[in-house]
This record gives sequence, C-alpha cells and structure tokens, in this order.
Amino acid sequence: MGNNPLGTFLPLILLLLIFYFLLLRPQRKRQQELIQMQNSLTPGMRVMTSTGLFATVVALRGDDVILEVAPGVETRWVKAAIARIVPPEEGEAQPGPAGGTGDAQEDKPGSES
Repeated sequence: MGNNPLGTFLPLILLLLIFYFLLLRPQRKRQQELIQMQNSLTPGMRVMTSTGLFATVVALRGDDVILEVAPGVETRWVKAAIARIVPPEEGEAQPGPAGGTGDAQEDKPGSES
C-alpha cells in the first residue's frame, strides 16, 4: 500500500491557496488603498476618523493631520487615524440660524404654533 506524498499534501496546499486568495490578498489590497487615501489628503477635505469623528482637514505636517472639528476647534491626529474621506453629499446637515439643523423644532412634540 503505497501512499502518494502529493496526495497527502494536496488538501493542505489547496487550503493554503484558498486562505491566501480569500483572506490575505483582499486585506492587503484594502490596506494599500487606505494608505493611498491617507497620502492624498489635502486641506479642506471632510474626513471621518477611525473613532467616528467627522472633521475638516486644516493642515498636513509630516505624518500629522490638523483637523477642525468645530469652528475654531482644531486637533492634531496621525494620518493613520483617518478612516475615510466623506463625500460632500454625505456630510451633516448645515446648521440653521439657531445653531441646530433647522428642523429641530419640527420634531419636538407640542411645538406647534
């Protein structure tokens, strides 16, 4: 009864190939795209950090990014903390005259005129 060594290792080789093509390769591609996005940041872009903070890029200094989270409030972050660029149509609603979104009174019960 001679066992073929190739037949013994073939399932293991196939499993490693499947692991590479389904897990490792896509993860590496996503990581390269994220690094490319972080290197393409410019002042004025709206971004979301990995912690979910929405802000506007004010300046870039080496590996640091200065973000404006509110008018006059700037914080310093590392580029690696930027998770994605927010498209203009996906941004928050523009503040109304009272500093809210403009439709806050409509949602409150008992606020009818």
